[in-house]
Amino acid sequence: MIREFVISSNLKSVGYDEGIQTLEIEFNSGGIYRYFGVPKYVYINLMSASSHGKYFHQYIKDNYRWSKVI
Repeated sequence: MIREFVISSNLKSVGYDEGIQTLEIEFNSGGIYRYFGVPKYVYINLMSASSHGKYFHQYIKDNYRWSKVI
């Protein structure tokens, strides 16, 4: 999945596959995680949020099934 770099103290890059509603996030700490069943509007809101990290923690982290890629 192609990820786009973001300016964040927490997140390094973010990608989204609309066809399978999967969000992929690379963290500055080095891990890459995939979140499943994420609607496109959540991805759009994440990318336009003034704080990507705060949006992630509030709306994504504990709300979607995930798996660690690396």
